[in-house]
Amino acid sequence: MPTISVVIPAYNAERTIIETIQSVQQQTFSDFEIIVINDGSIDRTIELLGTIADQRIKVFSYENAGLPTARNRGIKNAGGEFIAFLDADDMWTPDKLQLQLAALENHPDAAVAYSWNYFKYEKEEDSYADCSSFFEGNVYEDLLVKNFVQNGSNPLIRKQVIDTVGFFDPTLKSCEDWDFYLRLAAKWNFALVQKPQVIYRQSSNSMTSKIDVMKKYMLIVIDRAFTEAPKELQYLKKQSIAWVHNYIAHQYLKYTTNRTKDLNLAGYELCSAIYIYPKVVLEQYTQGLIRHFLKKCLAVQFDII
Repeated sequence: MPTISVVIPAYNAERTIIETIQSVQQQTFSDFEIIVINDGSIDRTIELLGTIADQRIKVFSYENAGLPTARNRGIKNAGGEFIAFLDADDMWTPDKLQLQLAALENHPDAAVAYSWNYFKYEKEEDSYADCSSFFEGNVYEDLLVKNFVQNGSNPLIRKQVIDTVGFFDPTLKSCEDWDFYLRLAAKWNFALVQKPQVIYRQSSNSMTSKIDVMKKYMLIVIDRAFTEAPKELQYLKKQSIAWVHNYIAHQYLKYTTNRTKDLNLAGYELCSAIYIYPKVVLEQYTQGLIRHFLKKCLAVQFDII
């Protein structure tokens, strides 16, 4: 059996699936299997997968059931001691699996290894690496405040611990990864690879339609998490909700389509964050958002964007 099972959910992924799989094939650690869960694709995804000559790839096709269910099906078909998830439009640097596996071997008390992310936008000048998180060990308190893992293509997880927390929740249409990580963090330690290794694609076409959905399910995940959290951590809930409002404001600012409407919404989210948790205004992230918001407002005022 392979050491690592790489689970790739794919739904109409013809534009990116080859490049995504190539980023796995180019890993410096090669003892893995690639489990592609074809989640009812109606484009050329299956046809393209058939052109890849690699015995490590296994393709399972199902009717469309959504991302959480596709990941769960991947877990059930996985034979590896460790599981890594990779969305069909993201990529990894070549040393991702090697360094994350080494992190878990060096921290036998940890069940999850994660890395920093590189946010890849359609314009390269907008792309950046986020190296701001340094949380290791018992990260439950920090993960309650915000999803510092940031996406579903990041962690390497010991497969045996999934039985202790359950699978991804198929009722969540967004943020199911944060919910899953919170359940892991409540029981297990995390290890960090201090290197940007996950190339996280950002698409304006897909993001603008998802902002409201993300906000709804972020708040659902927070409510659920704090229902389970111990009494001594309940004070973090306002800080967590404020982080959601800031994050949503960031999305409106980044993907401005209707300038006046989106700026109004971004301003509302920023004000909501500060009202709910006033100390958030002292954070560099919030101050950066405020500067970005004011710059956009001035640009609209003088009609230069």
